[in-house]
Amino acid sequence: MQDRKPVQSWLTDMDGVLVHEGQPVPGAPEFVKRLRASGKPFLVLTNNSIYTPRDLQARLVRMGLDVPEEAIWSSALATAQFLADQRPGGTAYVIGEAGLTTALHAVGYVLTDFAPDYVVLGETRTYSFEAITKAVRLINDGARFICTNPDVTGPSVEGALPAAGSVAAMISKATGVEPYFVGKPNPMMMRSALNTINAHSETTAMIGDRMDTDILCGLEAGLETILVLTGISSRVEAERYPYRPSRIVDSVADLIDEI
Repeated sequence: MQDRKPVQSWLTDMDGVLVHEGQPVPGAPEFVKRLRASGKPFLVLTNNSIYTPRDLQARLVRMGLDVPEEAIWSSALATAQFLADQRPGGTAYVIGEAGLTTALHAVGYVLTDFAPDYVVLGETRTYSFEAITKAVRLINDGARFICTNPDVTGPSVEGALPAAGSVAAMISKATGVEPYFVGKPNPMMMRSALNTINAHSETTAMIGDRMDTDILCGLEAGLETILVLTGISSRVEAERYPYRPSRIVDSVADLIDEI
C-alpha cells in the first residue's frame, strides 16, 4: 500500500462498525468520544433511508453513542442532495418513510403522484403492492427511476427482509428501466459526505464492515479504507475480493489511539 497523508477526517459505517444487533460494539462509545474530543470532522454513514438523522441520533444515544445529529449522513440525505443538484425544485413519487420524505421536503421537492420528475424508491417496513404498481406505471409514463441504495436484504429479529434493491429489481423487471442507485457502493455517497464536512479524500479514512459496499465505495472515492471484523465481512472473505482494504483491524477499539 502506498504511503498516505495522516488522517484528518473520518467516515464510518454505522451497523456492524459502531453497533451490532442493537448493541454498541465494544469500544465504539470510547471511539466516538475520542472523535468528538479531537475536533476532527467525521460522519456516521448508513444506507438505511428509513430514519431521519434525529431518529438515528436518538437510537445511538440510547446505546451510549453520543453522535451529533449533524454528524449522520444517510442514503436519504445523499439522494435528496443528488436530486436537488440534478433538478432543483423538482417533483417525486416516493416509496419510503420519514427519513426520505423529510430529506426531499428539506431540499424543496414536491411529493406527488401526478407526472413526477422522478420515482424515488427507499426502504420501508411495509412495501405496498399498490405503491409498487403506481411506481411501475409512472416510470412507464416517463418518470426517471432513482433508488436510495442497492441492498437486497435488511436485518430483522426474525431474519432477512427484502430491502430496496430487491424491490428495485422487481420494478426494473416490470418496466425494463434500471434505477440509478445513490447509496453505497456508489462513490457519490462518499463524495457527498466529504463535501458535507469539507474534507479531502487524501486525508480521510472510511471504516466499514462490508467489502462489497463500504470498502469498495471508499476505495473508488480515493479514501484510506479500514475493514473492521465486527460485522459482515471476515478476514478470509476479504481475501476473495479483487481489491483490498488499506488495512484490517478487529474493531474500532483498535483505532482510538490514532485519533
